[in-house]
Amino acid sequence: MRIDTKLIHGGVFGDERTGAVSVPIYQVSTYKQDAIGKHRGYEYSRTGNPTREALEKLIVDLENGVRGLAFSSGMAAISSVLSLFDQGDHLVVGDDIYGGTYRVMSGVFNRMGLDFSYVDTSRPEDVVEAIRPETKAVYMETPSNPLLKVTDIRKLVEICRDRGLLLIVDNTFLTPYWQNPLDLGADIVVHSATKYLGGHSDVVAGLIAVKDESLGERLHYLQNSIGGVLPPHDSWLLIRGIKTLGLRMRQHESSTRKLVEWLQSRSDIQGIYYPGLKEHPGFGVAASQARGFGGMFSFDVGSGERAEKVLSRTKLFTLAESLGAVESLISVPARMTHASIPPERRQELGITDGLIRVSVGVEDVQDLLEDLEQALR
Repeated sequence: MRIDTKLIHGGVFGDERTGAVSVPIYQVSTYKQDAIGKHRGYEYSRTGNPTREALEKLIVDLENGVRGLAFSSGMAAISSVLSLFDQGDHLVVGDDIYGGTYRVMSGVFNRMGLDFSYVDTSRPEDVVEAIRPETKAVYMETPSNPLLKVTDIRKLVEICRDRGLLLIVDNTFLTPYWQNPLDLGADIVVHSATKYLGGHSDVVAGLIAVKDESLGERLHYLQNSIGGVLPPHDSWLLIRGIKTLGLRMRQHESSTRKLVEWLQSRSDIQGIYYPGLKEHPGFGVAASQARGFGGMFSFDVGSGERAEKVLSRTKLFTLAESLGAVESLISVPARMTHASIPPERRQELGITDGLIRVSVGVEDVQDLLEDLEQALR
């Protein structure tokens, strides 16, 4: 099946017993067993739930993996992945990652004995230089958040395979609709499914897909042991949201291109970050490993004061955390999503006070353009 058909018919389609075309919501905590130690595939909903399992099978189909797991948030998924590692292990991590990921690494897992080195993963030589004897994995986002850096997944796969390392890719920005890291050789794909996969700002969730059964079993053990599982109703909402992913992703990208092209024509913008621009340093790599460039972009208006004024004047762009929803969202990463990163580190990375991040929704693009124009004016 092609991707647009997989979105509708992938995973578990409907309910065979009743003929319902929607997967039922199994709002249940425990299950009757036929005998001691003999059950019908389910014993307790933290361990397994039919609605959550339908979602987990769907992300497997969409990412072309062998095992999927659904969590109560993207951070629960990321934390479960990090729990694969032992005290003293080292990970090489992208320096331009979601602030919450940086926070859990630098403020939680480092206290448990994990060590992290933050490098620009779009520069493979920097990744190689950061690898130590105790390194176990490389963790990356592409495009990254919020500067939209592009990392060559294939090159990092080569680096990791040669050294026996796991490659973990956060695929939230492009989703399996535009990019499939497992097909390129990555070992684990993570999604904040709260974003594009859900798409309607009504569910918080995280998803993982892997291409190795034994790795999937290890992650399921952690999922069950730690317990950050996605509830049945949220699983159903996510399945429903995914059905329209293709329609939404195409609209997100089409509108983003028009807004970015319009911003390029202005003289009051200091920088635009979007991998779909041919001038973007990662354009060629992005075009070679993904089928689209997504609906996220950032631009610099020169100062924190001007950024605050712009955001206070938008009417259709909603000032909010998160991204990937049907409504357009706008934020200042330095003061919102990436506020947990120390100011001096943000400056090193280029996350300036005047940087504005935009998640383009599915409204009429002309209305969005006019709103942004009046806010900038």
